[in-house]
Amino acid sequence: MSFPSFSTDLFHSARLKLTGFYFAVLLAFCLLLTFGVHAFTDHELSRGDDAQRTIAHRIFQDYSEQGMPYSGPDNAPNGDRYFANGVADQADLTRQHLNRDYVLVDVALLAIGAVLSYWYAGRTLHPIEQAHEQQKRFTSDASHELRTPLASMRLENEVFLRQKNFSEKEAREQIASNLEEVERLEKLATNLLALSQYEQGTAAHATTVVGELVGDAIERAKHNKGASKVRFTQAVTPATIDVNRESLVELLSILLDNAIKYGPKNGEIEIGGRLEDQKYILTVRDHGHGISDEDLPHIFERMYRGDKARSSKVSGHGIGLSLARQIAQANDAILEAGNAAGGGAIFTLTLQ
Repeated sequence: MSFPSFSTDLFHSARLKLTGFYFAVLLAFCLLLTFGVHAFTDHELSRGDDAQRTIAHRIFQDYSEQGMPYSGPDNAPNGDRYFANGVADQADLTRQHLNRDYVLVDVALLAIGAVLSYWYAGRTLHPIEQAHEQQKRFTSDASHELRTPLASMRLENEVFLRQKNFSEKEAREQIASNLEEVERLEKLATNLLALSQYEQGTAAHATTVVGELVGDAIERAKHNKGASKVRFTQAVTPATIDVNRESLVELLSILLDNAIKYGPKNGEIEIGGRLEDQKYILTVRDHGHGISDEDLPHIFERMYRGDKARSSKVSGHGIGLSLARQIAQANDAILEAGNAAGGGAIFTLTLQ
């Protein structure tokens, strides 16, 4: 069950609150800067006024010493007082112009800052909103995956119990069907637990032979449903790598299982390995229909299953590739998906 309206309102409200916080910080900074510059400018203007008055006073004092009566600044000649008043008036006018300019600059900065605060608040919350949407989708899909086998088991058991008479064979078939659904639930729980564990940290590394990793993964994949008629071919350059062996075998098994499910029934799966720029690159390729451009960006998302027409016919929960990427990250590796030039999907694992 999803609540799109509630989620949208929640993040819109959070965005407005974060915008208000950014704007308050900007407002405090602008006021602090404005008052600081105003005080500094006023101080410098006052110093300039005093300096000009002192110079004018000395000029008129020298003039008075040459014949004009002068007894100090309180009884200064008219020229001295006129000059001092003119300087004071000009300083006041300059202060008024500066105050007006301060206000205009602050208003412009705050207007621009309000827009930028809203934009930056959205940018800040975007990853959180995406994670929230993924988590919500994951919860919804996981609930669906859990309900489906449980509903199937309940329906089958109810129908079976309504029968007045049933043979031992029918009872065994019913129990076998229940066990299949239990196995499906168990696999889902195991994958979810493994996904959670790999998301919490890195795996312990050790020197491992690449050929042995690939061989173990192929042997494990051969036990999967539909693998009996598939041909596994490998062209792996011998090398040793520093990884967590068990987790890498699990990763390759997931990729091989995916290739078995979406490749041709009697097709071929190619496993390649090569050294390139002090990195080891492993590839797993099938010869199926490949991955659509629409599904490719989401292929590693939890519970995502692309190509609905085909995925409905393929067993699974959409967790495997997400788990594979988490294993890759735990081993400081990069896992990428794409389409091979000759057709089919290809997964590339780059080990540092």
